[in-house]
Amino acid sequence: MAFPSAVARSDPLAALASKGKARRYTADLLFTAVLLVMAAAIPLLGLLLVISMLQEGLPALTTFGLQFIWGTTWNPVTHDFAVLPAIYGTLATASVALILAVPIGLGAAIFLAELAPRWIAQPVSFLIEMLAAIPSVIIGLWGLFVVVPIVRQVESLLGSNLGFLPIFSGPAYGIGLLAASVLLAVMILPIITAVTREVLRAVPSSQREAMLALGATRWETISAAVLPYGRSGVVGATILALGRALGETLAVSIIIGNSFKISGSLFAPATTLASLIATQFREADTPLYLSALMAAGLVLFAITVIVNVAARILIWRLGAQAVTR
Repeated sequence: MAFPSAVARSDPLAALASKGKARRYTADLLFTAVLLVMAAAIPLLGLLLVISMLQEGLPALTTFGLQFIWGTTWNPVTHDFAVLPAIYGTLATASVALILAVPIGLGAAIFLAELAPRWIAQPVSFLIEMLAAIPSVIIGLWGLFVVVPIVRQVESLLGSNLGFLPIFSGPAYGIGLLAASVLLAVMILPIITAVTREVLRAVPSSQREAMLALGATRWETISAAVLPYGRSGVVGATILALGRALGETLAVSIIIGNSFKISGSLFAPATTLASLIATQFREADTPLYLSALMAAGLVLFAITVIVNVAARILIWRLGAQAVTR
């Protein structure tokens, strides 16, 4: 049986403890609410962006309908707008850039994560990450004065030997789809290399040790144990780089030629949706012209969303396959 004085002394302590729990509970609720607002702000901003672009681009979309996507004419004088050549240029440059950058980036990431000694891996990794921080306007100017002359020589060589193929036919301008693709490959290479390197480093050492214990060579260990384990991350790095390639504007605008046409040749000048908007936005002197540019931005946004959703589904499937195995 507790004495009254002891009970009296314990009551204030219990009250303080209950007040402290209430404060902590209130702080947790407040912290959760703040984080919820921050998390909800991101999709809300995206939704507001889509709504604003849809409002501004609706006049052009209602005027031209599906012809805005499938048409091949962009003539501000006659107020005839369609973006199929720009869609083609966007997808073509991004695809060629991936074809050029993914093997190089994957090979560099494997070397840095699996084969290179630390005294080489650390400075090289730092330089690769610094390359990603270079402003696109500087890369564009470098591409104009350095890459374009080299690409012109390569185009001449390819045209003289493989000119019978449509993709290598035509005059060697230097400025065009191939030069823009090479420049995009340079820009997305640090993303692929850095992200893939971290993915390979995250592979458990037990994967490598198990293969080596079975008598596998270093290459067999990398190809059969390391890469399959991290392939979802490699795909994610590739899609991240693709998103950068699809939306790159200034550097591509400098060397792609900004020719609004569809050509099967890699040597021909072309345009992208981003460069179309960037180069003609200041010239939009009529409401329909401005609406067409906003609608082009909406099309680019839709392409980016479709690509990222498809990539997310692919990563989920790869992850599910890895779990079932």
